[in-house]
Amino acid sequence: MSFNNIFSGARVLITGHTGFKGAWLTTWLMSLGATVCGYSREIPTKPSLFELAGLAGQIEHHIGDIRDLEQLRETVKAFRPDFVFHLAAQAIVSTSYQNPIDTITSNVTGTAHVLEVLRAVDWPCTAIIITSDKCYDNVEWVWGYRETDALGGKDIYSGSKGAAELIAKSYYHSFFKGKEHPVRLAMARAGNVIGGGDWAADRIVADCIRAWQDGRTVEIRSPAATRPWQHVLEPLSGYLTLAAALATSDKHNGEAYNFGPRAEQNRTVVDLIGDLGQIWGLRSQAEAYTTTGNIPFHEASLLKLNCDKALLDLNWEANLQYGECVSMTGSWYRRVVKDAADALTVTLEQIAEFSAAARDRRRVWSLEQ
Repeated sequence: MSFNNIFSGARVLITGHTGFKGAWLTTWLMSLGATVCGYSREIPTKPSLFELAGLAGQIEHHIGDIRDLEQLRETVKAFRPDFVFHLAAQAIVSTSYQNPIDTITSNVTGTAHVLEVLRAVDWPCTAIIITSDKCYDNVEWVWGYRETDALGGKDIYSGSKGAAELIAKSYYHSFFKGKEHPVRLAMARAGNVIGGGDWAADRIVADCIRAWQDGRTVEIRSPAATRPWQHVLEPLSGYLTLAAALATSDKHNGEAYNFGPRAEQNRTVVDLIGDLGQIWGLRSQAEAYTTTGNIPFHEASLLKLNCDKALLDLNWEANLQYGECVSMTGSWYRRVVKDAADALTVTLEQIAEFSAAARDRRRVWSLEQ
């Protein structure tokens, strides 16, 4: 166990539980002994980690749209969660260009609905509202964004995430500030993640696996672009650490926290593809990728987070080195996709591996207090 056993026996609601991050969080919380209720409008990809791991049969599984205020309200009232993790969102940048209204209503109105439902809660409940590093007004400077930096966005997706943060802040100051309300609320921001079980559109690892499964090279737009690659379990450990701390102290109520990788995690797209290709079994870069000049939408070339606040307030820090992150990601796909291993078994094994590494490195969330 970890997180001081606070999730053992707890009732946890996850919005967006059928997505990539949601399925990993669901699995981790189940392994910690939580009773999980999930609320999502659909299973977003075929295949999906959620379906491969058979999670629908192991939790209270609801199909519903967070824009349906009454259904969401009834689900929360019936389940009475101790913890809420709000992940439900339209999460693909390219999709935001194709359907901006769906992106805005999902990410902004949907977040407002979650907060409005929480406003009526009359039992102790800890809620983590999860947005994105793209909530920041990205001017592509070289240092990491801090929680006090300006919110904004030059594209619809980024704007929707900045707006969701402003909605959460205004709800906090209007309804949740102080000790009178039983709900404690905090915001969490993290960047793009990689890991086994991601099949979303326009994600580099998912694109690679789809292509390599078919014996094709993957087309990449910006081979020299660098990204702060992090395994999906890194920010999830941050969300869980924040929830555990918030549940036991109102010190963090209304605060926002960044959760990102170490600075040395920055690698080029080509580096990542080459390392994944080796794990998959490719013999050369020529088998792995080709470069295309087709760039259908704007992508920021640089965006990284300053996570000093999470270290200072929560004693949280990233757990894995770059090589470990890529190894876990590549081996998940190799075992599940190529070798037909059981997805739930592999996922649980990797959570245990991640937690064991954290204990060895004395990460505070992994230690019994």
